[in-house]
Amino acid sequence: MAKFEVYQSGKKNEFRFRLKASNGQTILSSEGYSTKAACLNGISSVKKNAKDPKRVTKSQTPGKMFRFAITAANKEVIGVSQNYKSESGRNSGIASVKRNAAKAEIKEVKK
Repeated sequence: MAKFEVYQSGKKNEFRFRLKASNGQTILSSEGYSTKAACLNGISSVKKNAKDPKRVTKSQTPGKMFRFAITAANKEVIGVSQNYKSESGRNSGIASVKRNAAKAEIKEVKK
C-alpha cells in the first residue's frame, strides 16, 4: 500500500514528506516546511489536488529527463516527482500519484 512518509532533514531541520508507491519507490517529494502541521497540510493538499489534471505540471529537464509537479489552487508547488527517462515513465508516475495519494496512510520516519 502507498504511504506518505513525514521526516525532518536539512540544515534547518525542516519537515518534509515523500509519497512512496507500494513497491517502495518514491513518486513525489515535498519542499521543506517549518512546522509539522504545515507539512501535514501539504499532504492534505496533494490528496485533494492530485486527481485534477489542472494541478499537474509536466516538464523536461535540460538533460532530457521528464518530471512532474503537483500544484495547489494558488499555483504553489506542493510536490515534485523524481526524474524519468521517458514520457511514458512520467505518465505512469502521474497515474500512480492519482491512484494512490487519496488513500495513502501517513507515517513518521527517521530520514
